[in-house]
Amino acid sequence: MNTLTATPAATQPDLAAVKSRQRAAWSSGDYAVVGTTLQLVGEALCEAMDLRSTQRVLDVAAGNGNVTLAAARRWCDVVSTDYVGALLMRGRERAAAERLEVEFREADVEQLPFADGSFDAVVSTFGCMFAPNPKQTASEMLRVCKSGGKVGMANWTPEGFIGQLFKTIGKHVPPPAGVESPALWGTRQRIQDLFGAQAAMVVVEPRHFAFRYRSPAHWLEIFKNYYGPVLKAFAALDASKQPALADDLLALIGKFNRAKDGSMVAPSEYLEIVITKK
Repeated sequence: MNTLTATPAATQPDLAAVKSRQRAAWSSGDYAVVGTTLQLVGEALCEAMDLRSTQRVLDVAAGNGNVTLAAARRWCDVVSTDYVGALLMRGRERAAAERLEVEFREADVEQLPFADGSFDAVVSTFGCMFAPNPKQTASEMLRVCKSGGKVGMANWTPEGFIGQLFKTIGKHVPPPAGVESPALWGTRQRIQDLFGAQAAMVVVEPRHFAFRYRSPAHWLEIFKNYYGPVLKAFAALDASKQPALADDLLALIGKFNRAKDGSMVAPSEYLEIVITKK
């Protein structure tokens, strides 16, 4: 999952099994604790896409609904989907608290239950990039988007903090054989390869989101307990090997942290992507 090389033709990973493990990982902990801190990214993406109140918007791999809520605040007709029901529940709670009208529906981004051209815009913030079959994922996002509509994404880059987080985890817990790194979605080449043939325009802008926590130790506590991939990584290791992973993660934070007061302010690069479909 964390190697940045393409899948060899001879390797045939069991994608159904990979997806089952991923679902278990994202269902563990409580991603919403982390996800709510990323709200600014959803707001910025909606502005970059210039979403309008007349538009029907689909959020795929929506998690706890950051871009869902941002689009709903702009009076769009929003359908929020994820294959983890518990995450949709968090999004539903947030929408209810703000009295926003949103349709929530459990659905897999690789098999979307919508007709061709059903939406004016399809969006995803740090979600679709984790689907194990990139070509199928991109194909489905394009399929349900109208001609002239937009696909918008925010994807972590390989070089950024979160991209390096997955690389660090991979040194301790080997990724599934033959499955490409989600961080490839944070490269211009991957976006061009997946979407270019059906795109009238592709706009890719590097952005940064700053992870702000009380301290590096506080970040580690939150991610170890609530962020599925990190939680599962620690759970997969013997107790004697867990301190080494913790030390490597704290060292990684040290490379990115620009705070000098004991707190944590670690910028993480991501790509803000807006694709206009032909």
